[in-house]
Formats: sequence, structure tokens, C-alpha cells
Amino acid sequence: MSTGELLSIEPLELKFPFELKKQISCSLQLSNKTDSYVAFKVKTTNPKKYCVRPNAGVVLPRSTCDIIVTMQAQKEAPADMQCKDKFLLQSVKAPDGSAVKDITAEMFNKEAGHQVEETKLRVVYVAPPQPPSPVPEGSEEGSSPRGSVSDNSHVNGAEFAAASKAFVQRFDTEDKSPEVKVQICIQVSRGG
Repeated sequence: MSTGELLSIEPLELKFPFELKKQISCSLQLSNKTDSYVAFKVKTTNPKKYCVRPNAGVVLPRSTCDIIVTMQAQKEAPADMQCKDKFLLQSVKAPDGSAVKDITAEMFNKEAGHQVEETKLRVVYVAPPQPPSPVPEGSEEGSSPRGSVSDNSHVNGAEFAAASKAFVQRFDTEDKSPEVKVQICIQVSRGG
């Protein structure tokens, strides 16, 4: 969390679960630590790649504001999954009663003597959660849809999943307690 006098910002790294050809969003929360109105503006080094909503606004005294940062769908992944994009969040005290329409570029002009707090935010790509593979390990695409047994007499993943589901469903029709079903599933998964 940022230690600015006006706003605390969470998180300081924008983490995007990177997936090709998919628009991805993450959120940012600004908390006003003061009894004053605080105006903010968000800038980025790569404005065509990101959509920031809202990209400017006013955080009321002792309240919070959520910002959604959306990365446009990317056609290719960076070789090292590193991202050099950065964001700059500027904040400044605003007159009481200020609204978004009252925010001007002049408010964030340091040369004009305004006290502008600036916080830099990094962009980090993280691996997306991996769904289970549609092709069971050890089998090849295009092979027979029937269940197969490997050389060491173990049933493949797809056949095991289907068999255990059918096994549990049989016991669902009988009036068994959940504890019995769990024990039965455990026994099946251990091959017993």
C-alpha cells in the first residue's frame, strides 16, 4: 500500500493474468486518508493498450474509490512475459464539494505551485489459472474415445473420472449419508 499523505493505493502492482486474444481487467482501490476532497488522475505509458475507468475523479473525505484497468486483447505474448508498461496516479487536494467536472489539468500542474502527490504503479503479467487438459496425460489426441489401461495396469484419467462419477451417482440414488459417499470415493481413487 502507498504511504502518500492523501490517498492509499492498493495494490501498487497491477497484476494481469495474461491470456492471448483476451481482454483482461484488474482493479485498483483508492482510499482518501484525509478530511479533504482529493482529485486524482491516472496516466499510462501505453494509453492505446489500456482503458482506465474512471481515469480521473474525486475521492470524498475518508472514503474509497474503485478503478478498473482493462488491458486490451493482445495478439502476442512478450518473450519473457515481462511488461514495461507503467501507470502514474496523481492526486491533489481539491476544494470541498468538488466533482469530476471540476477537475482540470491545471490542478495537477506542479510548476503552478500545486502540491501534487505521484505514485508509480507497475504492470505485472501472471500466468492464468490452468484448466485441466482435455487430453488425459499419457494419451494422444485422436486416439480411441474408449477408456484405456496403461502398461502398468492403471486406468487413464478420463475413464477414472467417468467411472468414479457413475459410482457416486449409484450411491446418490440410495439413501447413503455424505460420509459414506466420501469414503467410497476415497476407496475408488486409491484403487480399492
